Amino acid sequence: MADRPELSVVVPAYNEEANVRPMAERLAAAVAPMVDGLEIVFVDDGSRDGTWQAVAELAASDPRIRGIRFARNFGHQAAVTAGVDAARGRAVVIIDADLQDPPEVIPEMVERWREGYEVVYGQRTQRDGETAFKRATASGFYRLLQRITNVDIPVDTGDFRLMGERAVVAFRALPERNRFIRGLVSWLGFPQTAVRYRRHARAAGETKYPLRKMVRFALDGITSFSFLPLRLATVLGFAVSLLAFVYIVVVVILKVVGISWSGYTSLMASILFLGGVQLVMIGMLGEYLARVFDEVKRRPLYLVGDSTDGTVAVTPPRRGAD
Repeated sequence: MADRPELSVVVPAYNEEANVRPMAERLAAAVAPMVDGLEIVFVDDGSRDGTWQAVAELAASDPRIRGIRFARNFGHQAAVTAGVDAARGRAVVIIDADLQDPPEVIPEMVERWREGYEVVYGQRTQRDGETAFKRATASGFYRLLQRITNVDIPVDTGDFRLMGERAVVAFRALPERNRFIRGLVSWLGFPQTAVRYRRHARAAGETKYPLRKMVRFALDGITSFSFLPLRLATVLGFAVSLLAFVYIVVVVILKVVGISWSGYTSLMASILFLGGVQLVMIGMLGEYLARVFDEVKRRPLYLVGDSTDGTVAVTPPRRGAD
C-alpha cells in the first residue's frame, strides 16, 4: 500500500467517552511528529455511553483516525484482536483508552523497534491509583504464571506494547478464542525488549476489570499456557491414594493387635477430605473442558456492527488453519 502508515495505534474502549478525545490528542502530539504516517484505530467494545459518537466525530475531522464498533460487548481481548486485524501500519501499538498507560512512552518503543526488536512491551515500575490488594494479586499472579509455564511471560506487563510486522502477521494467525494476549505475544518469540514506565491513575471513568473479571482473566492465562493444574490433579490423586492405603494398613494392624475404636470422627474427616479433593480436581478438569468446548464451536471471535470508513468486514476472517 503506497499510503501505508508507519505506525498504527490500536485503542480498545468500553464506556470511555470522556477519554477518547484526550487520548487522540495526546497520541497526535507525542507520536505523530516522529513517525512516517500515523493511524489511530479505536475499537468500541459495545459501549453503552457516548464512546462511539466521540470516535465518529474524531474520525470525521481527522483522516488519521478510524473507528470500529462491535455488534455487542465481546470483551477487551477481542477488541484488541479486532484492532490488530484492522491495522494497516508497519508496526502496531496496543494501548488502553483509560490513559493509565501514557502515550508519551510510545516514541521510545518506536526507537527500540527501529533498532531491530520485533516486540517492545511496556513494563510497569509503579502503579498509581490502584489498591494494595490489586497490586499484590497482580504481582503474585505474573510471578506464578512465569514459574508454571514454559513461555517466558515478562512480569509487571500488560497489553501495552508494540509489535512489528512479522509479529503482527504471526499474531493474526493465532486461533484461540479464550485469549491471553500478553502470553500469546510472548509465545511468538522474535527479539523482544522492555520499556519501563510509571503507570498513572485512571484519567476518568471506572475500571473495567473488577475482581470477577480479574479471576476469569487469570484462569485464561493459566489454562492457556500451563498444564500444571491437570498434573496437580494426577499428583494429588496418587498422594491421596497412597495415604488411603497407608491408613488401611494401619487400621488392619491395629485390629489384629486388638486396638479398635468407633471411628466416626476419622471416617467423616476422611470422607470430607477425599470429597473436597475430588470436587476441586473435577473443577480443574471442567475449566479445561469448557475451553475446549468453546474452541470447537468455531464461532467468530467478534462481530463488527459499524465502522467509520465502511472498510471493516462484519465477520472477521477465519483465524488459523482449518
